[in-house]
Amino acid sequence: MSRLVGLALLIAAALLAPFFVYPVLLMKVLCFAIFACAFNLLFGFGGLLSFGHGAFLGSAAYVTGHVVKLWGFTPELGLLTGTAAAAALGLAFAVLATRRQGIYFAMITFGLAQMVYFAALQLPFTGGEDGLQTVPRRALLGLIDLSSNITMYYFVLILFLLALGAIWRIVHSPFGQVLHAIRDNEQRAISLGYRVNEYKILLFVLSAAFAGFAGALKCLVVGIATLTDVYWHASGEVVLMTMLGGVGTMLGPVVGASLVVGIQNYFAELGAWVTMIQGAIFVVVVMAFRRGIVGELAPLLQQYRARGRHAARLPSAAAAAGDASAASALPAAAAASSVQAADRAP
Repeated sequence: MSRLVGLALLIAAALLAPFFVYPVLLMKVLCFAIFACAFNLLFGFGGLLSFGHGAFLGSAAYVTGHVVKLWGFTPELGLLTGTAAAAALGLAFAVLATRRQGIYFAMITFGLAQMVYFAALQLPFTGGEDGLQTVPRRALLGLIDLSSNITMYYFVLILFLLALGAIWRIVHSPFGQVLHAIRDNEQRAISLGYRVNEYKILLFVLSAAFAGFAGALKCLVVGIATLTDVYWHASGEVVLMTMLGGVGTMLGPVVGASLVVGIQNYFAELGAWVTMIQGAIFVVVVMAFRRGIVGELAPLLQQYRARGRHAARLPSAAAAAGDASAASALPAAAAASSVQAADRAP
């Protein structure tokens, strides 16, 4: 019952949020939340640390911006095209990076991401240092006008929930259980007959596709695609978001993305000091919450619920014990009365 109440409150808050908070800021939070969940799918549930996920975010943004602005694609076709491009790029990354493990895997992804950044800087259709600007939102399915921020927010919210549900389904599927086995003990998974490299490649492609989906959606929201999206800083930020919220949790990356984007927005007037604030918060969270904010709070919430259920059972158990003792006392009383009656008889 408490879960249903909490879910209802979250849904109500999400529906009413654009009337109290700037909708574009909320949409950026949702886009980066999808991005962080995509990285968490790879790192938290697959054990593969990537330092090049910004390449998928930025490349999908460029592709979506190009096909929507210059080719006249509708938003849904632009999203599909950007996501497909990111998935294809992720396949190329995975085939090369999965040949190594650990820090070598991470550094290969970082090097490949830097190559993508150089390509984005030099290719003519990307706009160079200026990027792609004034990307129109157009009409969804040719019917629903997305020019209004409120309408666009609800569209982004629906896509965010669908992406989060898809990631949840992947994690809790048989495929996800194999990923857990590979993350915990890869040699044992190999001995059981699983083709570990193929699972890693598929996981990397799925993560890249979700990251590209976030980048394509972000391009439609803000109307631009710049080098910032594909720079190594974006790859570092998504690691920060996931670590802050909690690695290996479903809602941790969402909390981390909200925190990082909120800090960047509300402390923007401080300029370079924003980076100092982010670093200080990261250090505090790592020291106080070793498993991230959600990773630490979730067990505490489960313990609180368990105590509540245990306390609720105590009165019923006591009442049942009282009824049982009363029921057992009745035959004893009846037997005693019969003995007394027999003694009085002549």
